[in-house]
Amino acid sequence: LSANITQKTLTVSGAQAENKVYDGNTSDTISGASLLGVVGSDNVSLSNPELGTFAQATVGTGIAVTANLKLAGADSANYSLTQPTGLSANITQKTLTVSGAQAENKVYNGTKTDTITGASLVGVVGSDNVSLSNPELGTFAQATVGTGIAVTANLKLAGADSANYSLTKPTGLS
Repeated sequence: LSANITQKTLTVSGAQAENKVYDGNTSDTISGASLLGVVGSDNVSLSNPELGTFAQATVGTGIAVTANLKLAGADSANYSLTQPTGLSANITQKTLTVSGAQAENKVYNGTKTDTITGASLVGVVGSDNVSLSNPELGTFAQATVGTGIAVTANLKLAGADSANYSLTKPTGLS
């Protein structure tokens, strides 16, 4: 007589997809995953309990996440794994900063408009298409003659990938 012994199917409980800040890729972290159905003291565990894949790489809320969990351990060949489903998480905007921005002096003309030079973005991921849409616009705190007048940078983001970012404007300009 002969017969077959087939793998026992294990399930996962407690798995949660983690939110992340935009980084240009679809990888995600899954936390809290534990195996259900292991027989006795068999040596079986999750080999990569932190791997998941977002359905998109761009900013969004409630994005579907596919679990990519695998089994490990001396007895893992005796089991198969049912991946957890229904996972989702958020990808939030990455904050960019500006370096090199300088407010320029000007001759009185009755307006608060100023020119900002040297502004460049810091923190853009890879070759993402994002830039400053108005890198030379600033506003003086007053329109009258003075020295060391505070200037507010009126910088905004532009480009096909700009929705994945937020901007921290430079401060301390004068």
